[in-house]
Amino acid sequence: MTTVVDNVKGNAEQAINAVESTDLRAPAHGGAETAEGGEGPTKSAQKKAAKEAEKAKKKAEKAAKAKETEARAAADEDYAASKYGKLPMHQSQSRPGRKRTDISTLSAQNDGEKVLLRARVQTSRLQGNKMVFLNLRQRTGTVQALLQVAGGLVSKQMVKWAGSLADESIVLVEGTVKKSPEPIKSATVDDVEIHINELWLLSGIENRLPFSLEDAGRSETAPEVEGQSNRVLLDTRLNNRVFDLRTVTNQAIFKLQHAIGDLFRSYLDSSGFIEIHSPKLQGAATESGASVFKVDYFKGNAYLAQSPQLAKQMAIAADFERVYEIGPVFRAEDSNTHRHLTEFVGLDLEMVIEEHYHEVRDLLDGMFKAIFRGLKEQYAKEIAVVGRQFEAEEFKWRESPEGTLVFTFKEAVDLLVEDGVDRKILDDINTENERRLGRIVKAKYDTDYFIIDKFPLALRPFYTMPDPEDPTLSNSYDFFMRGEEILSGAQRIHDPEFLSQQMRTKGVDPESMKGYLDGFRMGCPPHGGGGIGLERVLMLFLKLNNIRRASLFPRDPKRLEP
Repeated sequence: MTTVVDNVKGNAEQAINAVESTDLRAPAHGGAETAEGGEGPTKSAQKKAAKEAEKAKKKAEKAAKAKETEARAAADEDYAASKYGKLPMHQSQSRPGRKRTDISTLSAQNDGEKVLLRARVQTSRLQGNKMVFLNLRQRTGTVQALLQVAGGLVSKQMVKWAGSLADESIVLVEGTVKKSPEPIKSATVDDVEIHINELWLLSGIENRLPFSLEDAGRSETAPEVEGQSNRVLLDTRLNNRVFDLRTVTNQAIFKLQHAIGDLFRSYLDSSGFIEIHSPKLQGAATESGASVFKVDYFKGNAYLAQSPQLAKQMAIAADFERVYEIGPVFRAEDSNTHRHLTEFVGLDLEMVIEEHYHEVRDLLDGMFKAIFRGLKEQYAKEIAVVGRQFEAEEFKWRESPEGTLVFTFKEAVDLLVEDGVDRKILDDINTENERRLGRIVKAKYDTDYFIIDKFPLALRPFYTMPDPEDPTLSNSYDFFMRGEEILSGAQRIHDPEFLSQQMRTKGVDPESMKGYLDGFRMGCPPHGGGGIGLERVLMLFLKLNNIRRASLFPRDPKRLEP
C-alpha cells in the first residue's frame, strides 16, 4: 500500500533528478557569455552553472526532507494522547460521582460492560509494540487487562507507555469487560479480562522495590526450588513492612485479625457487656514495677498501662456489671522471643460473679469457641490463603457433649511428669513445658485448646482471690492454644482490707494506688475476668510461628520502626 511518506519520497526524487539532468553547458544568463569563436560557454560560465545546479539540488533535497519529516509526523501522530498519561496530583479538584468497580465483583455476567477502576499494576507484559497485558490488583483480587493498538483509539505510543509502567504503580483504568474464552490462570478473576480504553497514572514508584511480592509469598515449608529467588527473611519484611503488607497472605492475616476483634465484640455485646476505654497513662507502676514503661509527665513521672486491669475493676465497683475493652497494652519486658511484644492489642473483660468464679471461666470458654467457629465458617477462604504460605494442621477444639478440657494445675504437672519431666522444676510451667503439654494433650485428646485452673497463688498478681480451701492456690485460670498461653484470668479480690494486705505481701504500697482502693471501700461486688493477647491468638490459630507476623507494625525490644 502506497503511503503519504512514499509519495513524498517519489516527488522529492523527481525534483532532484530534474536538477541533476540540467545541461551544465547552457549559458547561465541567456547565453551571453561564450568562448572565443562562439563555440559554447566559457569555463567560468560552466563552473558557475555547476554551482547553481548544486545549490538547486541541495535546496530540493532539503525541501524533500522537510516534506518527508512532515509526512512521517502525520503518519506517527499520537491520536490517543488524550487517553493516557500521568494525572496531576490528586487534590480533590472535582467530584464527578462516577461509579468505581471492585475487581473481586467482576465475572462473566459483566461481559460488555464499561468499568472504571483504580488498581495497582502487579505485572506488565509487552507483546511486540502493539499489545501489552497488565495484571491489575486490588487488595487480594486480580484481573488481567489488555491494551492493543486500534486505529484511531489506541496508539503504539500508548501501548509503549503502558508497558513501561513500573510494578506496583497505581493506575486509573477505564475499559470494557470481555469474557475470556479460557480460564486466566494468572488472575483471581479468571473468566473475564478488561480491554483498556483509557489508562492514567495516579501514583508511580520512586525507588526500586525491596523484593518481589512473588518471593514474599513463597511457602515457608516447601523446599526451595533451584533457579528461584530465596524466601524473604522476616527482618527484611519488617524493615519494609508497608510493601510486605501488600502480599495476599498478609491481606488475609489482617482480615482475620479484624474478624477476631469483631467476633469478640459481638459475643460480649450479645451477653450484656458494654465497651469501655481506659487511660493508658497511670500514676503508679501497677502489678510489677519492673515491667512497665516509665515516662516523663510534666514535673513528675507516669507509667504506660500494663493492662486495663485496674480500670476494669473500678468500672465494676461503679456498677457497670459487665465490661470489655480492646486497646493497646505495654510491657517493658526485654523478651526477644517468638511470642512477646512490648506493645500489643489486649482483649480484656471483667464481670460480676453471682455464685462462683467458674461463671467467668465458662463465659470465656464459650466466647473462644464462638470465635473459632466464626473464623472457620465465615473466613475459610482467608484461612486457606494463609495456609498456602504457612502450612499447618487445622486448629481443633472440642464442642459439646465432651466440652473443653479443663485441668487443674496439679493435673497438668502430673501429665508432664508422666512424660518424663522432673517434678522438682514444675513449681511453674515454663514456655518449653507449656508447648510440651500442648503436644501431650493433642496426642491424647486430639484438641489444640484447653484450660488450666487453680494456679498456685504465688504465681499470680496481688489482686487474685485465693482458693477458699487451700490458701496456697488461687481462683485463677489460663487458656491455651497449641500449647501456648493466650489468656490469663481470675476472680479478683473485692474486699479493700484484704486487698491492701495482699498488696503489701507483693511489695506494692497501698498508698500509691489509693484511687484504686477507694473504689472498693465504697462497696464492690465479687467479680472476675481475663486478658487476651490478640496477636497471640491470631498467631496460634494460623500457626504463623512468630507473633511479629500477626502485628501490623510490631514493637519489640529491638524494633521501634517503621
